[in-house]
Amino acid sequence: MTSMEPSPFQRMKFNTKVKIQRALKEALMSILDCSLVAFYPAVQAEHVRGFFSRLSPANTDRGLIRIGNRNDGGYLIPNDLAGVRACFSPGVSTMADFELGLSQRGIRCFLADYSVESAPVSNDLISFEKRFLGTLDDSVYMTLASWLNRHAEPDDNDLILQMDIEGAEYDVLIGTSIEILRRFRIIVIEFHFLDELFSPAGFKLIDAAFSKLLKSFKIVHIHPNNSTEPLKFRDLVVPPVMEVTFLRSDRISEATPSRVFPHELDAPCCAWRQDYPVPLCWYRT
Repeated sequence: MTSMEPSPFQRMKFNTKVKIQRALKEALMSILDCSLVAFYPAVQAEHVRGFFSRLSPANTDRGLIRIGNRNDGGYLIPNDLAGVRACFSPGVSTMADFELGLSQRGIRCFLADYSVESAPVSNDLISFEKRFLGTLDDSVYMTLASWLNRHAEPDDNDLILQMDIEGAEYDVLIGTSIEILRRFRIIVIEFHFLDELFSPAGFKLIDAAFSKLLKSFKIVHIHPNNSTEPLKFRDLVVPPVMEVTFLRSDRISEATPSRVFPHELDAPCCAWRQDYPVPLCWYRT
């Protein structure tokens, strides 16, 4: 979600608040270090490392391109758009540069967000629906399945999903059938609250969502959102918000482990804050 660039005073206030919050949380985790397993047996450090090892970001024969803005609103996706007819993008708020870029390539884009009255961009290939994506269908929410049933062709199994829904992504992913998810060739998700990997409930939810996707998709890019500072515990570093790009496994002929970050096309989400690299524990386990 994007807003107008803050003033220098707002930046200073924001940075100070973030640093204090992170320092307090890291101090608490340091105090609990010796007894962390007793407090959180399901998410001891080895379990979190295991989660990272399953991610295994890869370079594929498709390569990556950047669609959208240089900063927030732009994403790296596989160079595999031939035959893609539609993108479904919930949580657009006031930024839709990614969707605009896809529409300029002839890809129809379906946008949805209950928090705004209309799409921030407009052309013949962009449609907007005032609803949140969720796990039920009513006047405020809709499921991914019902959304696709209304707008996607029945035989269209090469769609794009770009999802930035402020933490609701876990419920949506877990509540959506793998058959529906597999209709997407490319999935780009901004995952929130990843620092909750250190809590029992958070670990269970996050791990379940990723595990479901990794059965049919491969991670082809990861990039931290620099709007908040990473949480550090021992050798583990967890950015609370990460952009993750998936490519369906049947689209991949060759893959090698990604070992160089950032990608040459990466840029900080918040242009007014220094970016930080992908922590080593996310791809070198």
